[in-house]
Amino acid sequence: MRGWIAIVFSAALVCVSPHAPAADMTKVVRQVFPAAETGFDPAGVQDLYSATIEQALFETLLTYDYLARPSKLVPLTAESLPAITDNGKTYTLHVKKGIYFIDDPVFKVRKRELTAADYAYSLKRLIDPKIRSPWAWLVEGKIVGLDELAGQAKKTGKFDYDAKIPGLETPDRYTLVIRLKDTDYNLSYILAHEPTSAVAREVIEAYADTAGRAMANPVGTGAYRLQQWVRSSRVVLEANPGYRGFTWDFTSSDPADQKLIAEMKGKKMPQVGRVEVSIIEEDQARLLAFQSGELDLMDLGGPLAPNVLDAGKLKPEFAKKGIKLSRIIDPAIIYHYWNLQDPIVGGMSKDKIALRRAMAMAYNVDEEVKVVRNDQAIEAQYPIPPGVVGYDASYRSPVEHDVATANKLLDAFGYKKGADGWRNLPDGKPFTIRYASRPDSLGRQQDELWKKALDSIGIRMEVQKDKFPELLKLERQCKLMMRTASWIADWPDAENFMQLLYGPNTGQNNNACARIPEYDKLYEQSLRIPPGPARDKLYHEMTKIIEAYAPWRLDVLTYRNMLVSPRVEGYRKHPILHNEWAYIDIAPKGRGAAPATGSRGTPD
Repeated sequence: MRGWIAIVFSAALVCVSPHAPAADMTKVVRQVFPAAETGFDPAGVQDLYSATIEQALFETLLTYDYLARPSKLVPLTAESLPAITDNGKTYTLHVKKGIYFIDDPVFKVRKRELTAADYAYSLKRLIDPKIRSPWAWLVEGKIVGLDELAGQAKKTGKFDYDAKIPGLETPDRYTLVIRLKDTDYNLSYILAHEPTSAVAREVIEAYADTAGRAMANPVGTGAYRLQQWVRSSRVVLEANPGYRGFTWDFTSSDPADQKLIAEMKGKKMPQVGRVEVSIIEEDQARLLAFQSGELDLMDLGGPLAPNVLDAGKLKPEFAKKGIKLSRIIDPAIIYHYWNLQDPIVGGMSKDKIALRRAMAMAYNVDEEVKVVRNDQAIEAQYPIPPGVVGYDASYRSPVEHDVATANKLLDAFGYKKGADGWRNLPDGKPFTIRYASRPDSLGRQQDELWKKALDSIGIRMEVQKDKFPELLKLERQCKLMMRTASWIADWPDAENFMQLLYGPNTGQNNNACARIPEYDKLYEQSLRIPPGPARDKLYHEMTKIIEAYAPWRLDVLTYRNMLVSPRVEGYRKHPILHNEWAYIDIAPKGRGAAPATGSRGTPD
């Protein structure tokens, strides 16, 4: 799921200009999302599309180098990477002076400087019971005194943000000291993840809804600010006039990056003054908008690949127009889950496990790769994807497409077929699997594959259609029986994926609502071990548990094919950062010009 306004302030990489010129408001980049956003509070939203916008509006202490592969942490609002002491239990960071939130009436005409206290406040918000943040797991059980503060809030009904705790100290205006209960060398990644972005307390108190979330009034320190928001339709950002800026000075040894470096080196950033994001759910409509020049950046996705690509490369008719392709295997997994709290598919009895395992075996991933993904994917064998620390390229899952064995398994555990040809529960009662999906072309194709799979083992299936934001809401409430889900790396370490089945994360990221004691115990052990063979051994054991109890059916790893218009310079898809707007430029007229724009591409 899962970063990261893309602006870097590493002394070795970026030279900050104290008088950086404002971005050019005539330079407009137009991007498209295939699903709607849900809001813009770092503590309140979980979906990729809202996070993409958030990373432009808010700032974390750390971020990632734009060109370094593998991904490399660098400072953002922090002066340097954290000083880690006490065997990985204490992190000390210093916030840069002179960073300001965008102007807002709540500040009463005065400039509001970013301080260490803003980060301490923002971390506390993640565990405030009122907010019910989907990111509480980032801090739960980790920061000294924070769980106790949350426990007190559950009793009193009010979170005491003024309470002093030893785990979050601000000895001066710009210094933040984080003390952990146990060793954790991954905290730096969390400090580069957008839920830990700084928000101002007075802004939240002024604009929060009854749930404590300020979803519609984002006030951050990022390179952009929200100019227009038409829910589920259009989001417009404009350059923050008070932003400090930076000089583009990144390096790479990859020959493919040298032209990009030549285009961008030495430019004061950001150059793009306006970002326009359209939400277009239908695949063909997105492609038509790109081809007509209404869009500059578009994730092609598998269903459209045959229209544009041949053997992973642009077809000649696209390449001749100057269109570019930035292609990576996403550090992400796509999987099908069953709700372990559901009365039909849930539970840990042998018959329930047999039902889930039979459905997993009935599904044909090869067919999805070819038919749905148009060969823009490969089968996932391991719950940790490529490009993430802990990935095992040699691991092979024993879960295979095997309809005959699936039918035998169901027979053996009492799921007998009735006179109508459909299977009943072991107690003889009829049942139906309810598969939830989005009302778009990808969702419809997945419906068809799962219907085919369940038909092959005599199980009735019905489809539950809903918009993406509503599916996420129902998912967190453990109200969906079965759905296809995905998770993209919030940071490039295996913990970010193995936490997806950790029991206490139910209601946050544990979509299967699973509570498997053996799994939870191993996960907790893994947190205390640095990356390496010992931790990898635990992850192998946890993967075997997933295969045995079948809360998931691992599906595919997908290629991300970003189409880039000829107007755009400096673009390279980052594996962790969700947007690259502050790193790119728009070519002058006459150089790489795009076709005339339609209504979605014109400024208001």
